[in-house]
Amino acid sequence: MVAESAAGEVIFLVARLLFGGVLAFMGINHFSGVEGLAGYAEMKGIPAPTFSVIASGVVLVLGGVGVALGAAPVLSAGALATFLLVSAVTMHDFWAVPDDQTQDEMTGFLKNVALAGGALGFLALGGQAWPYAVGVGLF
Repeated sequence: MVAESAAGEVIFLVARLLFGGVLAFMGINHFSGVEGLAGYAEMKGIPAPTFSVIASGVVLVLGGVGVALGAAPVLSAGALATFLLVSAVTMHDFWAVPDDQTQDEMTGFLKNVALAGGALGFLALGGQAWPYAVGVGLF
């Protein structure tokens, strides 16, 4: 059992809603700024930058909604953790940019790593019954 008390269940729900909601919102922003993000991805050497931006937006929206609702939590949290770790290294390589860009890239890198840690936490709990979840899962 993920939570041992009613208060713990509510706190876990709020954590899922905050975490998943923010990531889903980030994914929606990918769709509203495809051209700008694709240009940035191209500058970083990402293949098929427009497709990559759209695909990453889909992962963020579906993964975020999945965690928030408790739907396919293993798949949702695993996809988010993978995306966040890969994008931290490929998109926010603060060690390889000019000095005037280091701080912005380091902030993006650390944000993605911290969010990946949260996703891994949800992944670790993905095999258990989540309170207030839709209860649909693949595993």
